Amino acid sequence: MAGVLADAASCFVPVWRDRHLFREDGQGAASAIFLPADRAEALLASGAETSFLGLRDGVAHFALDLGHLNTPDHAPALAGLGDFADLRRIGPLLPRDEGAILAHARALVHWHGRHRFCGLCGGATRSEQGGHLRRCQTPDCGALHFPRTDPAVIMLVHDGGDRCVLGRQARFPAGMHSTLAGFVEPGESLEDTVVREVHEEVGLRVRDVAYHSSQPWPFPSSLMLGFYAVADADRLRIDPHELESAAWFSRKELEASPENDSFRLPRTDSIARRLISDWLNGLR
Repeated sequence: MAGVLADAASCFVPVWRDRHLFREDGQGAASAIFLPADRAEALLASGAETSFLGLRDGVAHFALDLGHLNTPDHAPALAGLGDFADLRRIGPLLPRDEGAILAHARALVHWHGRHRFCGLCGGATRSEQGGHLRRCQTPDCGALHFPRTDPAVIMLVHDGGDRCVLGRQARFPAGMHSTLAGFVEPGESLEDTVVREVHEEVGLRVRDVAYHSSQPWPFPSSLMLGFYAVADADRLRIDPHELESAAWFSRKELEASPENDSFRLPRTDSIARRLISDWLNGLR
């Protein structure tokens, strides 16, 4: 690993306090900025930490944690390259492969920043195995800590015909409506989680729970597991602690979505949008 880290061909993905370096093209697209080894050298010398992300076309890529900098704008190695922004904002503008790399980098940097100390004894931990393990440095403990992933289900509930349920949380952007979702509880299967979460949030009893796809969602550390489920088109009983609103929507209504502050669908790079789009296209 030390040899790969020192390789002049290696690339580094700068992450500053959960933000990524990118450049917009002015036409609705963006690209991630990856630093070559010679630019990363000074940042590594200043205390930046790394985590190995893997190989892309045979080139090693590392997350480069710049959280120790008060502001990245003052670092000569970063001058004029672009701007730092949250992946939730720039993700839809990026090529899919770049978005995946940034998501991996963000998740690892976030985990390292919150596991500097052992949860068993309180001792300091040290990064090992390319940043995919932290080991407690207390001799009598030595506990191993691995990156955390929280499983969550996300589901589009439909009536078997032309209507589906979308809900809205108060924290959503203006007008945005999305599928229902919730975290998996200990001892619970994914299918049971779908049944429970739907009943808790909107009072429906679902059946025919079917897996669709999954998506890593590093905000901060979730794995979203997508499902479809069928329910009778009954009146919704909304839990106000979970949702601001929810309703049944027809295909025609969603296909005519104005995509503005009055009503909009989830972001295009989200599994929620994929669930909705595939349902609209009959691919369920």
